[in-house]
Amino acid sequence: MDFSFSPDQQLLKNSARAFLDEHMKPATVRLLWDDPRGESDTLWKEMAQLGWLGLSLPEAYGGSALGMVETAVLLEEIGRAACPGPYWPTALAATAIERAGSDAQKKRWLSAVATGDARATIALLDADLDWNPEAMTTRAEKSGSGFTLSGTKQFVPWAHVADVLLVPAKTTDGLTLFLVDPSAAGLTLEPAPVMDLAARLTAVKLEKVAVPADGVLGGPGQAGPLLAELLRRGAVGAAAEMLGAARRCLDMAVEYAKVREQFGQPIGSFQAIRHKCAEMLLEVENSHSAVYYAAWALDAGAEDAALAASVAKAYVGDAARRVCGEAIQVHGGIGFTWEYDLHLYFKRAKALEPLYGDGDYHRELIVRRVAG
Repeated sequence: MDFSFSPDQQLLKNSARAFLDEHMKPATVRLLWDDPRGESDTLWKEMAQLGWLGLSLPEAYGGSALGMVETAVLLEEIGRAACPGPYWPTALAATAIERAGSDAQKKRWLSAVATGDARATIALLDADLDWNPEAMTTRAEKSGSGFTLSGTKQFVPWAHVADVLLVPAKTTDGLTLFLVDPSAAGLTLEPAPVMDLAARLTAVKLEKVAVPADGVLGGPGQAGPLLAELLRRGAVGAAAEMLGAARRCLDMAVEYAKVREQFGQPIGSFQAIRHKCAEMLLEVENSHSAVYYAAWALDAGAEDAALAASVAKAYVGDAARRVCGEAIQVHGGIGFTWEYDLHLYFKRAKALEPLYGDGDYHRELIVRRVAG
């Protein structure tokens, strides 16, 4: 079997790296920390022109109709650059609209996403911080022809720049997914503290927020399977970004070990440093395999797709944290300084570790599936 990227996938990877190396240098990432929005509108439009925003959307809406493998290729490069912005939340929300939306909803939002005219996000996590959709506490009550939503969504990525929020809530029929206007009466956004200053998280509070009938995505009570799929895709996408951050840290550690000298020789000649780098490489390559198998399994509808997604998120979450942390150890004192670039990637990996389910959550899913 050939596990290498196809020529088109390799071209996507090379072009994404070249673009991000030019337009998203570490100094640029730092500048965006102080921006109220935390992202670059110019960069967003350029991503749209490159076809990134419509990568997995149907061609009828301006997309390229590619799969999760290609998305993971792009997300790995985004993680490698610690690129700020709502790319993955928007792509995930667009997938939900493409899967369950009406023709009018698709026409309204998918083309706008592909052209860079709309950003979106999904509020998956409730106040109790349980990623299991069935544990959701946000409620939607029937009101006329529409609904009113009440509850709190925690750690919603990039909600402050979104043009539409996808909010799941419990109705009398079961889990239902709603398209919510961020400016709706009764909805408030509160910035959440973040480890990674290049990422923005928000608490979304809903107090009887009115949603019209055409704001229901799919039928009432039918969102359960879709939410489970979105959580799996979100986990694999986050793992791909963490892989990119870990690979960047490995590359920086190896390069530093070649040029930093102690006792008249490069520190890379010392067995302790060589073994540390070898272990980092092992973790990165295992993570690569886990991410891209899970991405392929999602595309192929494989029987073990859900298991593969949980394995990727659980393994890569731990591995990326270790690799980025070990890279700091290889660098010694300078690696701990605020001015050094390593912490950009360490914090990106650590911030993504709990999103879409942390290691404990996905290990529990693994146990349940393996044990039947």
